[in-house]
Amino acid sequence: MLTTQLVDYLNKELQVATIKDYCPNGLQIEGCADIRHLVTGVTASQQLIDAAIEAGADALLVHHGYFWKGESEPLVGMKKRRIASLLAHDINLLAYHLPIDMHHQWGNNAQLGALFELSNVVPLEAVSPAGIVYQGETSTTLGELSALIEQKLDRPLVVCEGKADKPVNKVAWCTGGGQGFIEQAAMAGCDVFITGEVSEQTIHIAREMGIAFIAAGHHATERYGVKAVGEHLAGEFGLKVTFIDIDNPA
Repeated sequence: MLTTQLVDYLNKELQVATIKDYCPNGLQIEGCADIRHLVTGVTASQQLIDAAIEAGADALLVHHGYFWKGESEPLVGMKKRRIASLLAHDINLLAYHLPIDMHHQWGNNAQLGALFELSNVVPLEAVSPAGIVYQGETSTTLGELSALIEQKLDRPLVVCEGKADKPVNKVAWCTGGGQGFIEQAAMAGCDVFITGEVSEQTIHIAREMGIAFIAAGHHATERYGVKAVGEHLAGEFGLKVTFIDIDNPA
C-alpha cells in the first residue's frame, strides 16, 4: 500500500481536519513510499522504534508521536536519536493523538467502554468536543468494577477513591491524562469517573462532589485505540500489522 494512500485514508477516517490538537496528526516523519508491514504501538519511544526495526516494519503507527506544542525544537539528544533511527531505516512515522482518543469505533474511549463491558456507550454530552469523554451504564459496585478493570487491563489500579460497596450505574471515562474532566462527570450525575492519571486535587474533588474515582494508568488505558486501528487496516487492506506493547507502569 502506498504511504500516501494510507495517510489519506486515516486522515479522512479519523477526521483529522476537524480536530484541534497539541501536535500534528498524520505523517510526522516520511519514510519509504510503499508500506507492506505496519507496526502499531502507544508511544514512539526508542524501544518501540528498535522493535519495529527488528520486525522489518515499513511504518510505525502510534498514539503518542512527536512535535508537541511547547516542547524544545532542536533535534538533539533523545529526539535526534529517535528520528535518526527512523530515517536510517526508511520507516514512516504516523501519529494520531486526539483523533484516536475520540473515534466512535476505534478510539481509546470507545474501545475501553467495550473492554469494561459497559452498555449504552456514548460520548458524554456535557463535554466538547464530542468523544473526548464517554459515558456508559452498568449495574455493579465500585469494588466489583475496580476488580473487573484490574482483570481486563492485567495490572493493579493506580488509585481507587470511594467505598467498595458504592452502587455504580452510570460511568464516565477519559483515557490517558483525563483527570481534569472529573467535575463534568460528577455534574452529569455519574457514579464513578475512570481515567489513566491522578492529580493531587482530583481526590479532593471526588470526595467533595460525591463521585468515585479510578486511575488505571495512562499507558494501560490507551493501548486499545491504536491496536484497533491497526486491526482495521489489516482487514481492510490486507496489510501485515503487528501490535507491539512496550510496558509502562505510568
